[in-house]
Amino acid sequence: MSSDFREFVERQWAPLLRTAYLLTGDRGHAEDLVQAALEKTHRRWDKVSTMDAPVAYVRKAMVNTAVSWRRRRRVSEVPLLADDGPVSDPYGRVDQRQQVLAALRKLPPRMRAVLVLRYFEDLSEADIAFALGCSAGSVKSQASRGLDRLRAHLNDHEITMTTALQGS
Repeated sequence: MSSDFREFVERQWAPLLRTAYLLTGDRGHAEDLVQAALEKTHRRWDKVSTMDAPVAYVRKAMVNTAVSWRRRRRVSEVPLLADDGPVSDPYGRVDQRQQVLAALRKLPPRMRAVLVLRYFEDLSEADIAFALGCSAGSVKSQASRGLDRLRAHLNDHEITMTTALQGS
């Protein structure tokens, strides 16, 4: 492994893992997703490292891989431990975060990817369109529909979108 790729991985591991967790909703799957995307990136590192935004390339690989995994998920997979338990949180927003994550898990993969990249990663519509390989208009419509679905689910739990998105 080249030293510049190793440095890239060390610098980007935590942010990529956070994004992967939001895409998959499971810590183990998130780690697998980051590793799979980094494996694909490593194969093309000579080209990727010269890009203006190699992180965008990895994010795109993560989104495509997550969507692909979701399509071919085996029915025989049964999680041994639920990942829904509260995590220690000094700010007391565990329940809200868990409800937001549960609502995100109910969305289709591409819609979830749009919301994660837009509101959790703070990417522009153009960057999201690049990551997903679609138009900016598609990103806007997916974001709008996704927010409507999240609002409906979160309103059932009396959580405002502003509080939910800021708390995550």
